Amino acid sequence: MGATTENGSKADNGSTAGLKFLIYGRTGWIGGLLGGLCADRGIPFVYGAGRLENRAQIEADIADAAPTHVINAAGVTGRPNVDWCETHRVETIRANVVGTLTLADVCRERGLILINYATGCIFEYDGAHPLGSGVGFVEEDTPNFVGSFYSKTKAMVEELLKNYENVCTLRVRMPISSDLSNPRNFITKITRYEKVVDIPNSMTILDELLPISIEMAKRNLTGIYNFTNPGVVSHNEILEMYRDYIDPNFTWKNFTLEEQAKVIVAPRSNNELDTAKLKKEFPELLPIKESLIKYVFQPNQKTSTT
Repeated sequence: MGATTENGSKADNGSTAGLKFLIYGRTGWIGGLLGGLCADRGIPFVYGAGRLENRAQIEADIADAAPTHVINAAGVTGRPNVDWCETHRVETIRANVVGTLTLADVCRERGLILINYATGCIFEYDGAHPLGSGVGFVEEDTPNFVGSFYSKTKAMVEELLKNYENVCTLRVRMPISSDLSNPRNFITKITRYEKVVDIPNSMTILDELLPISIEMAKRNLTGIYNFTNPGVVSHNEILEMYRDYIDPNFTWKNFTLEEQAKVIVAPRSNNELDTAKLKKEFPELLPIKESLIKYVFQPNQKTSTT
């Protein structure tokens, strides 16, 4: 089994010369967006065809593609949500733990950097990081959220990947994009819920951060990065923006975490991640609320000037 061929649609320029990405996660949301970004930037890329847990298939993909970098946007998050992972534990381990570790190991053997899209949903507010304090979890902190099996597997694999000096782990949280029709988009999800909680969280604006991840590959960065926009935003603040920019007649209802617990199987992570490390590397990174307006709500605006 070999890699599936794609090509950058524009001629290489100096900043992309010599690059070639092997991307896993073609059918996923982030994987698809990455292919589009590479094509726009003239970066040659192919999508991996092998299953991550199958070492021989991964080795064949790399041999066929001869990439400069490998990017992993594959894995199991569960459909329609992470509750699926509670009843499909072996499948979750196979993809999120065995598969990711196999890919990292094969890449290390071949001297390749792996950009791994992971999750920041491995923390929850605690005494040292209280809600509303502005004190976020840093990259070196030990995960403290074990409420869902999905998060448990992600915390396991992150700890093990620390031993691989070739891996760049990006902690994504509650991803948002300008495509408000995508059911994986956090904004799309909460506009369709009957009721929502209202808790400030760190979140990832993909329109701003995915291009940064490509730049991180070009800079050969490794280690763990909290891959969110600086600051936090609450569910209600997002829905207020949605009402102001998209649908002035939109309404919603809130409920408590205790009420939410009655309609979900596994608890959900709520936290703030410290982004000083990412901000130092990319000073232009916008705070979450500014990024929401610039990249999501202004491009989609349907109301008159707010």
